[in-house]
Amino acid sequence: MTQIHTSSFGYTDLLPSSYFQAALRSDIRKGLSLRQKRTSPVWFYDQRGSALYEQITELPAYYPHRCEHAILSQYAGAIADRTRARTLVELGSGASTKTKLLLNALTLDRYIPIDVSASALRLASSQIAGEYPRLDVQALRADFNDAFALPEVHGSKLIVFMGSTIGNYRAPARARFLHRLRQAMGPDDALLLGADLVKPVTELVAAYADPTGVTAAFSKNLLQVLHHELQADFDPDTFEHVASWDSTEQCIEMRLRSTRDQVVSIPALGMKVTFQQGEDWITETSAKFSPQRLRTELAAADLAITDSWTDQAARFSVSLAVPL
Repeated sequence: MTQIHTSSFGYTDLLPSSYFQAALRSDIRKGLSLRQKRTSPVWFYDQRGSALYEQITELPAYYPHRCEHAILSQYAGAIADRTRARTLVELGSGASTKTKLLLNALTLDRYIPIDVSASALRLASSQIAGEYPRLDVQALRADFNDAFALPEVHGSKLIVFMGSTIGNYRAPARARFLHRLRQAMGPDDALLLGADLVKPVTELVAAYADPTGVTAAFSKNLLQVLHHELQADFDPDTFEHVASWDSTEQCIEMRLRSTRDQVVSIPALGMKVTFQQGEDWITETSAKFSPQRLRTELAAADLAITDSWTDQAARFSVSLAVPL
């Protein structure tokens, strides 16, 4: 475990140095061995992938980032009034760009950003510490999908999980995650959850398959990551990016579709993976929610929504939930 502390900034690394490689190898080995190939979306985000995602957030058709930012801009004061939290815990903090809207509204003693990316976490949390010198910033590198203990804090906590990241979990995994989250909450704590809402399919698909090709480049960047990390010999020109709507699961699926029969070698795993022409590899799942579905799933984890805010077009929601 690595620890770095100054007067207002601390960094604790709970993950072993081999974490990224071990997790990547496990997920790719398992996911590409399935009949329906499926892997985690976290592998998109090397330096190039993160830069491409930032471009995606600026695209006219990609509404989630703008909608969530607009909601927080308008209702951060109301969120502060409802919670009066002394500690803000942010899961998957990333660049913490929207976090400042909450930090400016809340009267906090401590901010605990949690992420698996060491570089992004160090950069964003040190910047926050510099901009908010009276705030005790305690960055924690951890995988919040696993059980771990939060630092002890005085007063109530507001746990923030934004960006509709909750939609990246399929329903069974989402239920387990929410249950673990509830177990980590005290009776006076609250959860602030960003979630994308169900809307016309054409609008949903357009957000994940822009005509400029930026999303396709982001999707295919996974192949470059696997080439760099696992020496895989994927040819990006033999895959196409596809976004489709699963009406049963109520989710958008991002897929890489093989344009020909091919066999790909992954030397680091000792694997050869066969793709048939037209075969899909699901690289990301993004569930969309109705307000009732959100309430039902949170209630199943013993959490009750007390307030919910949307953008003007009701495309995205930010909900505040408390333990039952």
